[in-house]
Amino acid sequence: MRTTAAHGKSAHEEADGGHDELTAVQAALAAEHAAVYGYGVVGGRIADDRRKEAQAAYDGHRARRDALRREVRDLGGTPRAAAAAYELPFPVPDAAAAVRLAAELEDRLAAVYADLVRAGAAARRAEAAAALREAAVRAVRWRGSGVAFPGLVERAAAATGSGSGAASASAGAL
Repeated sequence: MRTTAAHGKSAHEEADGGHDELTAVQAALAAEHAAVYGYGVVGGRIADDRRKEAQAAYDGHRARRDALRREVRDLGGTPRAAAAAYELPFPVPDAAAAVRLAAELEDRLAAVYADLVRAGAAARRAEAAAALREAAVRAVRWRGSGVAFPGLVERAAAATGSGSGAASASAGAL
């Protein structure tokens, strides 16, 4: 970790708005909490032919969530707990909506992992890049199409207010 400035942040962290490694890991943890919740909804509505895919994603996100809890502790932080419930970005009454929700979850995760790639140290950056890649691949599988720069498109859309992606997960929102 870099030496700290007067307010507990390095000069580099001060310059980039204080978005340090621990903050980025906590954001990824929050996003994984939301994804686990969201895949619970997906699993309840998804068609039988995609149930195994949804279960694999759910299991993968649970494993990443648990790993991120350990990483937060390793960085000296206290892992944030999951919210009791999350507000879905749209109603999920059927299998088609469940597929859209799964793609949305993966898009949002890609954005958060893009932040962690930028903020993380070398080993964590490599792991975050792998998580970003996995989220992008899952989004393509769910949606049937992809974007050139997963994680960055969602950030640009969120900044302009024109997209549904978000760069970080806030408590209570997917």
